[in-house]
Amino acid sequence: MAEFMDLEVQDGVRMPWNVLPGTKQEATSCVVPVSAIYTPIKPFPNIPVLPYSPLRCRTCRSILNPFSIVDFSAKIWICPFCFQRNHFPPHYSSISDDNLPAELFPQYTTIEYEDRVSNASSPAQPPVFMFVLDTCIIEEEITFLKSAISQAIDLLPDHSLVGLITFGSFVHVHELGFGQIPKTYVFKGSKDVTKDQILESMGFFLKKPKPTIGVVAGARDGLSADAISRFLLPASECEFVLNSVLEELQKDPWPVPADQRAMRCTSTALSIAASLLGACFPGSGARIMAFVGGPSTEGPGAIVSKNLSEPIRSHKDLDKDSAPHFHKAVKFYEGLSKQLVHQGHVLDLFACALDQVGIAELKVAVEKTGGLVVLAESFGHLVFKDSLKRVFQSGDNDLGLASNGIFEINCSKDIKVQGVIGPCASLEKKGPLCSDTVVGQGGTSAWKMCGLDKATSLCLIFEIVKKEIPEAAVPTASNQFYFQFLTYYEHNSGQMRLRVTTLSRRWDLIAGFDQEAAAVVMARLVSFKMETEAEFDPIRWLDKALIHICSRFGDYQKDSPSSFSLSPRFSIFPQFVFHLRRSQFVQVFNNSPDETAYFRMILNRENVANSVVMIQPSLISYSFHSAPEPALLDVAAIAADRILLLDSYFIVVVFHGSTIAQWRKAGYHNMPEHQAFALLLQAPRDDADAIVKERFPVPRLVVCDQHGSQEAGRLPGPLLGLVKNGSASSNGSQAQKQLFQLVHCKGLYLDAEIRYQGGRIIVSHARFLLARLNPSATYNNDAPLPGGDVIFTDDVSFEVFLDHLQRLAVQ
Repeated sequence: MAEFMDLEVQDGVRMPWNVLPGTKQEATSCVVPVSAIYTPIKPFPNIPVLPYSPLRCRTCRSILNPFSIVDFSAKIWICPFCFQRNHFPPHYSSISDDNLPAELFPQYTTIEYEDRVSNASSPAQPPVFMFVLDTCIIEEEITFLKSAISQAIDLLPDHSLVGLITFGSFVHVHELGFGQIPKTYVFKGSKDVTKDQILESMGFFLKKPKPTIGVVAGARDGLSADAISRFLLPASECEFVLNSVLEELQKDPWPVPADQRAMRCTSTALSIAASLLGACFPGSGARIMAFVGGPSTEGPGAIVSKNLSEPIRSHKDLDKDSAPHFHKAVKFYEGLSKQLVHQGHVLDLFACALDQVGIAELKVAVEKTGGLVVLAESFGHLVFKDSLKRVFQSGDNDLGLASNGIFEINCSKDIKVQGVIGPCASLEKKGPLCSDTVVGQGGTSAWKMCGLDKATSLCLIFEIVKKEIPEAAVPTASNQFYFQFLTYYEHNSGQMRLRVTTLSRRWDLIAGFDQEAAAVVMARLVSFKMETEAEFDPIRWLDKALIHICSRFGDYQKDSPSSFSLSPRFSIFPQFVFHLRRSQFVQVFNNSPDETAYFRMILNRENVANSVVMIQPSLISYSFHSAPEPALLDVAAIAADRILLLDSYFIVVVFHGSTIAQWRKAGYHNMPEHQAFALLLQAPRDDADAIVKERFPVPRLVVCDQHGSQEAGRLPGPLLGLVKNGSASSNGSQAQKQLFQLVHCKGLYLDAEIRYQGGRIIVSHARFLLARLNPSATYNNDAPLPGGDVIFTDDVSFEVFLDHLQRLAVQ
């Protein structure tokens, strides 16, 4: 797949089919849709930035590109999309074969334009950050959160504008421009407050009366700059006041009865933040950064009632449509997402709690605005702290945050756009390019991307509309298809830029199949279908798709499984589907709706390489016998004298074989004569640290031993009884909460394997590795290799899966 990676390096695009099927019928039989994973502002070292406006086709509005046909003598260029003949303007009069403008260079299929005239006429706005902090959390978590926010403020650019809202039972909007004494405006958490009410009660029209007509939006439309600067100040001016407010910040004082949850009005706080930014800075690159530490119980976005006797919704409740608050909350956040998209603002979510906080409901608002999302167990956890630092970090590992993006597509007349799966919102631009079949954000050829970064990737789904090819037509393999992706965005330097990527695809169908891109497209599609289609069976859908692909592209004699073989271009695809079937995107058991929503949100915004790691983790083996080398993702990779490094994107595991673990516990690595062992122990840790350092969100790092376990603590007698009895009453819920807290206090991960032994909690982290390995050796089949391991599962192994696949494909 090296050639596909080379294309991605040049243009930021990976396509499952690098030649398009010639007809609609042929495309349907290919199963994997004609699609592309595109990273709009992927950084390229040598991309030219042209200091003038692009030249557009007068019919289809596509931009001059290397695939355009140029008549140098007549000074005319022909658009490859609609074949319109366009005259070059006078300032192109000197072009010739030897004097080409940069946009016609064959190697510049991706290029950027910076319109200096428009940038000069409308100076760049400073970035705006509205911090929204949850105070319904324990004192320890408040301390962690205050520390993290203080560090973040230190990293902000001096000219960036900052605001602060805190919430618990009530919403507190802090006035930072009044430094003498702390001053806040308080809103009731259960009450719906309009933008006009917010502006009136916060005194925005004391010095300047409210305009009688029009919409109040920004300083130009009726708000005085003095009124805005009371709540949003440059970081350099309000740092002292902001830190003073944070130092005084305490846990929400509203009393919480023992049988109830805290009154937390997350949705009201976010609504007030959105309305305030919409009034003060419409259309600017503003971000609402929400830090939430528990479930919302007040306001229109509540996910559960205050009574502890009502459990938080599970996947089973959502499947049965028995989650009483879910649809109302989702409807509220859909409305909030439309408001934020209209304003051009981003919602980022940092959810740090042992319980669910409502990511499943908030997903629509975060995803449509292109916001960042981080899920951790505590505000003191490295996953949260390091991820937050990465947002504001500059240098090689910065995220490259950009804002105010608009993404558009042009393509050849035989192709239509079904939609986009990813962090964007439809601009409802209808036209001949729009397919009647809608997938994801469809029915348009333009999308709003309020926030995007250098890793943000969109999955574009296309439809071939040509019904048949006349006999005299050119064969499919020589058909030429064109795509053009236009991304207009505000660069982090403040300049407005236009990036243009123009593609052509024309290879043999099988030779042009990109297995990794196909697996990622299928993962996004199956996740989308699981959320939008009732009674959808993801396993059956994936299996049928794989059988059809193998039947269409495999080489075999009918009804003879032993004769079946796949081209090397397709041979890894069944393996990807096998691991996708077992992944957290499809298997929701043992994951909460929040966790599932979080995993899918990250999948929907990552590029092909990172998404493949989520589907099929990478495994590296370290031993005395060889240099670090890739190992099969199989239980057979485990050996007593080997260290394994598993990267599953969200979790990085360093797993020591039993002999290695014994030597380490004996302290051999500290002895001068065993320097080789010390180096062997350090190598996977260094590689793991490198992965953690470059990734966002920062993954969990787990270090564990084969057959190893860790005692988390002794259960109190009454609690042990409740756990043993499996009580599901409110007492049982409270017992479970205490158990979580007990495990959490020891710094252990909740999704590690927990068992009860003699009144003690025993936690094994080895499950993080074992759960992702192919179960070729289980408790009910062959014994493992000496020093190896077995997996306690009833899942079939890849070998059994492949055997069934071959028997079905040849039928």
